[in-house]
Amino acid sequence: MAKPKVYVIIHLFWGYIKMLADLVIAGLEAKGAEVTLYCMPETLPKEGFEKLWAKLFDEIPMIKPEELVNADGFLFGIGMHFESLAAQVKAFWDMTSGLWATGALAGKFGRVLTSTGLQQGGQETIIQNFISHYVHHGINFVPVGFIHPNLQDNLELIGGSPWGATTIVGGNGPRQVSEKEKEIAKHQGARFAKLLNKVLN
Repeated sequence: MAKPKVYVIIHLFWGYIKMLADLVIAGLEAKGAEVTLYCMPETLPKEGFEKLWAKLFDEIPMIKPEELVNADGFLFGIGMHFESLAAQVKAFWDMTSGLWATGALAGKFGRVLTSTGLQQGGQETIIQNFISHYVHHGINFVPVGFIHPNLQDNLELIGGSPWGATTIVGGNGPRQVSEKEKEIAKHQGARFAKLLNKVLN
């Protein structure tokens, strides 16, 4: 039985997306997927990172758009700025025109995860905006749905939606990924691997 090959591709400044991505990867690998973690190419100069108190994650290899053809599925981890995609995310997808012209990504599968500063900070909106890239390439977007019980828990602040796993970090980043958010992220990875196994085998 062929193992599904999944690329988890992230853009991040402060590490919250990486925390979620690691949990998603754990879920994927638990269900037999072969997973590679990548970063999107950075467009900010180093001094820009210093002004944002952000961190360069040099240990994570950067992906080239043409490498997308080698995966069966993708899970993009993206931050947001004013409920819009970060410029780096847009720049990456702008480089996929050649793949679009040949239909090279059509029929593949994709999911999304994100983080927001506030509960009302657009965690669903940003994923909805992002999946237009999937739609134009013919990539099948796979939502999380309301299958995991944590997504129906109203007793505490929890990131996550039927669109994808998320975490809420607070305006200045004081909040860590909660246990329930971790469970949703692992669930997202495991369900994605289960689907790909079914499709490929």
